[in-house]
Amino acid sequence: MSEMVDRTEILKNKRLILEMKNMHKTFPGVKALDAAQLSLREGTVHALMGENGAGKSTLMKCLFGIFDEDEGDIFFDGKKFKVNNAKQALDHGISMVHQELNQVKDTRIMDNIWLGRFPKKILFVDEDKMFHDTKEIFESLDINLDPKRKVRTLSVSEAQMVEIAKAVSYNSKVIVLDEPTSSLTEKEVSHLFRIINNLKDKGAGIIYISHKMEEIKVISDEVTVMRDGKYIATLNSHEVTTDEIINLMVGRDLTNRFPPKHNEPGEVILEVKNIRSLVQPSVVDASFELRKGEILGVAGLVGSRRTELVETIFGSRHMEKGELILHGKPISNKHPEEAIKNGFALITEERRETGIFGVSNVTFNSIIANIGEYVKGPFLDEKKMVVDTDWVIDSMSVKTPSQKTTIATLSGGNQQKVIIGRWMLTEPEILLMDEPTRGIDVGAKYDIYELMIQLAEKEKGVIMVSSEMPELLGITDRILVMSNGRVAGIVDTKETTQEEILKLAAKYL
Repeated sequence: MSEMVDRTEILKNKRLILEMKNMHKTFPGVKALDAAQLSLREGTVHALMGENGAGKSTLMKCLFGIFDEDEGDIFFDGKKFKVNNAKQALDHGISMVHQELNQVKDTRIMDNIWLGRFPKKILFVDEDKMFHDTKEIFESLDINLDPKRKVRTLSVSEAQMVEIAKAVSYNSKVIVLDEPTSSLTEKEVSHLFRIINNLKDKGAGIIYISHKMEEIKVISDEVTVMRDGKYIATLNSHEVTTDEIINLMVGRDLTNRFPPKHNEPGEVILEVKNIRSLVQPSVVDASFELRKGEILGVAGLVGSRRTELVETIFGSRHMEKGELILHGKPISNKHPEEAIKNGFALITEERRETGIFGVSNVTFNSIIANIGEYVKGPFLDEKKMVVDTDWVIDSMSVKTPSQKTTIATLSGGNQQKVIIGRWMLTEPEILLMDEPTRGIDVGAKYDIYELMIQLAEKEKGVIMVSSEMPELLGITDRILVMSNGRVAGIVDTKETTQEEILKLAAKYL
């Protein structure tokens, strides 16, 4: 108890570095912010939580100059603060690491970090200074990357570390991290937390947006909850329970994080025999079976080739050797179009790059995978397109002003719901899901879990890649563990442990 009192007193004595008061923002058809507020103390981590569409990202984009609020005041370092664009925010010492990384992938790491402010030697870029300055930041953050390496070659976690280093390069007093651990392993999360604590010690204030309850309790000092664009509460992270946070987020009791399962896996629906992908890094002689009505999880560390496995099955990666047998008959998914005809659907990990058509509306993004169903001679059946898009919006609980809304303007979670609904319209036999709940709030996760169970109850097969161990243990029937491109083992979910899964994940390293 005394330790908790000490923490509370220390927190109270820290200076407020940022205050956002009475923030309002309206888009056509939706009130994104309704008297929202947030206060951040220096040298602390402040978690910002809420369901998808709660207004978290909109609030931060107002702070960062991406959106212009309709009403409200921002105070930074005790002074009224207003910026018109992201560059001005950065110049003032406010940085934001977005969930969907925006990087120039065909350039070097150090070019990305110093883009728009290259150090100069007379009229030319000072390459030596840029290299050494980047190295110095990396060393302070314990990041082991070559500054001259191309961004395109980085893993998701490495690219994220580069963005954090870029934020630090601005000597930022406030750093916003939006779902920073959504693609990281436990080891990488530990590394990130060390970096965050290091920044705290230097007096920086961190705004930490995440849906992962376990992380919030570990890394944050305070937590602010938003719902439907409104401010709900700010609490001491060490005094509030996970259930209390969830109840504030969703406005109702959500005692169980996973729905009850009634599916009964039956006979084998899909056989995968000794498949090897041609493109490096490759899957190596992977074999397994998927049963009717089964949810098969795929676990493994970053670099284990989980994504490559589902992409090879779907035809996104060329299969060099091996065999796919569906309902007892050999099939050939040489490309995604053929896989779709064979009854496969793939929800990709990177929704912004390979999931959504960002400049198109919700209707287009809902019906594109099933476009053949709407062709009537030289025309499209627009009435059926409207009906099916309504089904996607209603069944997936998508928060959108209308079908004609550009999908890129929706929250990440709502974009994901549209993608899932899109594939449901194809009525797949086999649903491949690569990190389907990444960046999704607890309420929306529950909806997706229910959908997976419903598909399994209809004797469909579901293969789900996930980096979240509680999710794998809570929703699957069996778990396939990948290690360095190989199947290290398959375990029964009810009988396994996290320790057994992690041991298998390291089997071929």
